[in-house]
Formats: sequence, C-alpha cells, structure tokens
Amino acid sequence: MADNIEEEKVNTFDQMELDDRILKAIAKLCWKTPTIIQEKAIPLLLEGKDVLVRARTGSGKTAAFAIPVIQKVLNSKISATQQQTSALILAPSKELCRQIHSVFEALTNKCQKIVQSIDLSYYTNETTQKQLLSKHPDVVISTPGKILAHLKNGNIALKNSLETLVIDEADLVFSFGFENDLKGIVDYLPSIYQAILASATLSEDVSSLKQIFLHNPVVLKLEEPELAPSSQLSHYHISAEENDKVAILSALFKLHLVRGKSIIFVNTVDRCYKLKLFLEQFGIKSCILNSELPAKMRCHAVSQFNQGIYDIIIASDERVLDQPAAKQSKFSSKSSSDAESGVARGIDFHCVSNVINFDFPLDVNSYIHRAGRTARGNNTGSVLSFVDQKERDLMNEVEEHLRSGYLTDDAVIKNYQFKLEEVEPFRYRSKDAWRAITRIAVRDARLKEIKNQIFNCKKLQSHFENNPRDLQVLRHDKTLGTIKRQGHLSEVPDYIIPDTLKRMAGISTFKKSKRPYQPDNRSKSIYAAKRNNPLLCAELDYGKKKKR
Repeated sequence: MADNIEEEKVNTFDQMELDDRILKAIAKLCWKTPTIIQEKAIPLLLEGKDVLVRARTGSGKTAAFAIPVIQKVLNSKISATQQQTSALILAPSKELCRQIHSVFEALTNKCQKIVQSIDLSYYTNETTQKQLLSKHPDVVISTPGKILAHLKNGNIALKNSLETLVIDEADLVFSFGFENDLKGIVDYLPSIYQAILASATLSEDVSSLKQIFLHNPVVLKLEEPELAPSSQLSHYHISAEENDKVAILSALFKLHLVRGKSIIFVNTVDRCYKLKLFLEQFGIKSCILNSELPAKMRCHAVSQFNQGIYDIIIASDERVLDQPAAKQSKFSSKSSSDAESGVARGIDFHCVSNVINFDFPLDVNSYIHRAGRTARGNNTGSVLSFVDQKERDLMNEVEEHLRSGYLTDDAVIKNYQFKLEEVEPFRYRSKDAWRAITRIAVRDARLKEIKNQIFNCKKLQSHFENNPRDLQVLRHDKTLGTIKRQGHLSEVPDYIIPDTLKRMAGISTFKKSKRPYQPDNRSKSIYAAKRNNPLLCAELDYGKKKKR
C-alpha cells in the first residue's frame, strides 16, 4: 500500500486532461486553481486507483471525487449501448446528500442531458424513488439505508453496471447507525469497482471500512492542520455564566459588534428554540436547524441562510444525541430525531464569518467540526466560545489540541476583551427576557413549527380539501404565544451604550453630527485595538460614509 504519494505539481484544472464540458462548468463556478486535495486526488482517481482521502472540512473534498466520477461517466458514454447506473455516492445525512448533488449539478451544467444524477434521499415517497431509479441515472446519491432498501427490493441492480463507489464523511457513517447497512450493500456490488473513501479524520471506523471496500488503496493524507491557519481563523473565548452569556450575546448583536453571517451552536434542541425566542425579544431574526425538522425544512433553512435571508442560524450539535448521560427532554430523545440528519459536520454554509459556541462543545472533535463551518476556502472567520466554570476543562482540552496542531506554545483561544460592566443595562434586559422563556414557551414554539409544517405539507392538502373541519380545528386552536412581547427591547437607547462605542458601532438610532466625525487620540488607539479583532468590525471610515 502506498502512502502520501508525491505527484507532479498541477497548477490548473486544464493540466488534468478533463473534458471541455467539465472545464467550462468549473470556469462558470470561478474556480481558478484546484485546492490541495483536488490537486493530489483527481489525477489518482482518473487513473482508476482506490483512494482513501483524509482532508479537513472545507478543503474541497466533494469536488475532488465528483470531477473524476463525471469524467469517468463521460468516457463510458462513448462506447455505452444502454443507460445504466455506474456511480454510487453514499453520505451519512440527507443534508450532505443534497450538498453533494448540488455540486454534481453545477459540474454537469454543460452536459446535464448526458450525465444524469439524482439525490435519492431528497424524495420521501418510495414510489417516486422507484420511478427515478427505473430510469437508471448515471450517478445515484443516497444514504446507505435508503439504497440498501431499494437493492433488496430489486428496484436497482449494480452487479453488472457499477464502476465507482464513493463514501463521503466515512468516519460518520458508523455514528449515524449505518454499519450494518454498509455491510449489507457489499453483497449487491460487483467484484471489481473503484472505491473512494473521503473523511475528515482517520478513525478506527474508517480503517474498518477501508478493509471492506478498498483494494490496495492509496492513502492520501495531506499534511495540513485540521482547521484553517491562525492567519485565516481566529479563536476567542469569554468566561461567562448562563445569565452573562445571554447579556453578552444580545449586546454583541444589538451594538453591531458582530458583522456578517453567524452560526450559533447549542447542545440540545430545546436550547435552539429557547435562544431563538430570546433573540426575537430583541428584534433579532434567526432560523433553526436540528435533526427533528423534516429534511426539506432543514435544506430550506440552509438555503435561506446561504441566500442571506437570515444572517443567524441556530444549530444543535447532533453529537449530543449520542451521549447517554446527557439529560434530554421527551422532544429531544434519539428516537424522535431523524437518524439521517447532521448539522455540525459537512454541510456547506456559505460565507460564514462567525461561529459562536453559546454552549461549549462536548469534545475536541465537535469543536473542530463547528469551527470548520467558517474560514472555508480563502475566506476569514472567527470562533467565539462562551465558557462557564463547568466547561473550563473542556476548553483546556481543546486549547491543548489546537496548540499541537498549530505547532505553537502561545495561547490559540485568546481571551475576548469584553467589559460586561460597560453594558450593564443589557444584563437586566437580557435576564428578564431569558427568564420569560419557560419550558411551556419552548414547547409551544415547537408545536407551532409542527403546525406550520402541517399547513405547508402537500400530502395533507387533499385531506384538508376533503375534510375542511380538520383544518378549521387546527387554525382555531389556541394562539401559541406564551411570551409577553416587550417592544422596547428591540430598540437601543443612547443612554445604555458605552461612550467608547457610540461612534464606532454605527447604530442608526444615534443622533449624528452634521460634521464628519474626526477621532481624537483616544479613539484612534481604540480603533487600532479593534482592527485586529474580526468580531469587532467597527466603521472606521465613518466620516467618508457621511460625505457620500
């Protein structure tokens, strides 16, 4: 077995001898040069070798296997006499399947009539899935459980047609409960095929999969950190207990100290809803992403976030569902969650500037996966973690791990300079708003979301047409809104804003002078201190903006 094979330097996609239609699609995506993993993996895969790819999240793994798969399909079309499924892509969650399919659609933009791909996990109706498989699409993307069911029922046959098998996020398929499904799929595969395992880590589970699916593979383990370099990704922490966390969070958003798209991570589904209701009190819009939402709602939430409809998304870390010691409500039990859903890992959130750990992650890997949502590609980003006394040991473990990864003795997770006493009025406002969100309020919010899903469900529309009384009963149920709305919380009066921030936060409620603001020496020193902190994006060019 060959490890870490050195290949000739490839600077552009043109040097890889790809089909012109693929190159045109790549050009349309504005990918100027291949990433490191694409540069190393694509030539090996085009040669037909089995490859185990290990690279950090956001490194371009999906395109690294998608491009060779499409090229292989185009090559086989030259001599093919009939339509058949030649590539099977497996991923542990529906969101990942959707993301992979979107990459395939983008890369086949110039040859969609020739290379057909479907995302089997997107369709809940088995009849629809069967009809799609009957057309023998070239590429099938699915979770292991769904494709195994169709293989057993004879809706798809791969013994004589499969040429390429890809398992993405291979280290997660076991934790999502797909171990037996994968072992069952092997019985329906041909004896010879090209296999690709892509993963962010090389765990024992990945080694087990390697023995099952790969034959004399090339192990492509890039010598790179798990996260983006410190010049691209900044890590901060704030020591804060529960009431202080909500006060700081509201102050950060209302004073515009956090700019750009943000993902806020919590450790339970209930906390998602509680935090959303809290932010609503302050007029801060957000959306929720967790395993209990239907697949289409989850994909829709990610899509709206990526389109900029929401700048804040609140996500529950799915790993908490696998913790037997974690205290869970009846709503957040593992049995009630979608086994094919994942949030913290692998989903492609676009242009995320900030990751905020409202609840500190439960282990080092979870921190890595959360932090991997930002600073993707050539973008910069920040991770801000709220740490209470109980979470201090967890943060120390993460700090030690990051130091070894960045090869430094200096602190990686730096202390975020935030003087809570300067925003004391936010503490009182936040404390009252947080207490107002009771268990009943969280329950009602979740029930309201379920009702909205019922009203929007196409399958139930015909039922409501035939049974209008059922719809009236739902619509005339008691109003869910147990939280007393306090309109004044959404406004930020001047008197509660620290003097040092009044000219820097750029809040529209300020009474601005007719003359452009000219900072004094003290303000200039503040600017210099804030400039290096990505979370404090102050309007340093205030005067020029006023002139324009």
